[in-house]
Amino acid sequence: MALTLRTVARPVAPAAVRRNGPGLALAALGVAAAWTVHAVLPAVPRLTAAVVLGVAVAHLPGLRPLVRGAARPGLSLAGKRLMRAGIVLLGLKLSLSDVLGLGWATVAMVLAVVAATFFGTCWLGRRLGLRGDQPLLVATGYSICGASAIGAVSQAAGSDEEDVATSVALVTLCGTLAIAVLPLLQHPLGLGGAEFGRWVGASVHDVGQVVATAQSGGADALREAVLVKLMRVMLLAPLVAGVALAVARRKGPSGGKAGRPPLVPLFVLGFLAMIALRTCATVPDGLLTLAQTGQELLLAAALFGLGSAVHLPSLARTGGRVAALGLASWVVVAGVSYAGVLLTT
Repeated sequence: MALTLRTVARPVAPAAVRRNGPGLALAALGVAAAWTVHAVLPAVPRLTAAVVLGVAVAHLPGLRPLVRGAARPGLSLAGKRLMRAGIVLLGLKLSLSDVLGLGWATVAMVLAVVAATFFGTCWLGRRLGLRGDQPLLVATGYSICGASAIGAVSQAAGSDEEDVATSVALVTLCGTLAIAVLPLLQHPLGLGGAEFGRWVGASVHDVGQVVATAQSGGADALREAVLVKLMRVMLLAPLVAGVALAVARRKGPSGGKAGRPPLVPLFVLGFLAMIALRTCATVPDGLLTLAQTGQELLLAAALFGLGSAVHLPSLARTGGRVAALGLASWVVVAGVSYAGVLLTT
């Protein structure tokens, strides 16, 4: 009887907490470390630091068993569920009126850049023989908004975690290099502050990387870069819906009703709802600041989780082809963006 009473009285943690707790705790530590890196080195965006730290943790001998074992479920949860929540909050950055204020010529330029980069990268990735969803994910990251877009599209496509992690690593690396390379090209290419900002906004992947790159060109460059970048981010919703539709068609009737993804995933509807709220209502500055902080925390945790899934030996086996795709896609997005800026200014 005493044994029975002790068993009943003992608090039993829910199975989900026991399963996901270690990984979520490790992700929280990774976010704190990323914030510290950014505080010490402001030129390093927090989200970039989170990915790099995730990759590093996955390859440290002392932590590798934890990352691959007890912490894996929670890290995978962070890479999926927290990514969705962060993308919803990302919508509060977008106001339709601000973006359209750039003019229809700029809208057309951004559409052309996204289309050329996305379809060109997909085609080249297949030609290079990359496996799985890697061409689709790399194309999405380069054409829309880096790792956040990769996470969103991977949810709709049901992509393999290793494909997602490899694509995130590649896009993050190239976006980080852009912070150092693009400012060096501003004057040789004859770009003023506003023109440089538009070029950065149309060609650099992640929002944080856009800010870090454009700020070297001054206030006008930073403003134009952020607006053009946010215009690209707005295309995330139709792209995810298109991928979901393509997946549903590929599965066909035999996939069963339960196996079909929704044509517009719930988190994309949340993203659109946040855009509508920012466009149609006055959102207090305090709430916007809170949402910004929450978005960065959620995305940093998600990207740490995705980074921890990167397996460098596996990446090395296809490294040449992946690197070739990344370089070619970078040339396409930078070249088409530059031409677009010259034609619209």
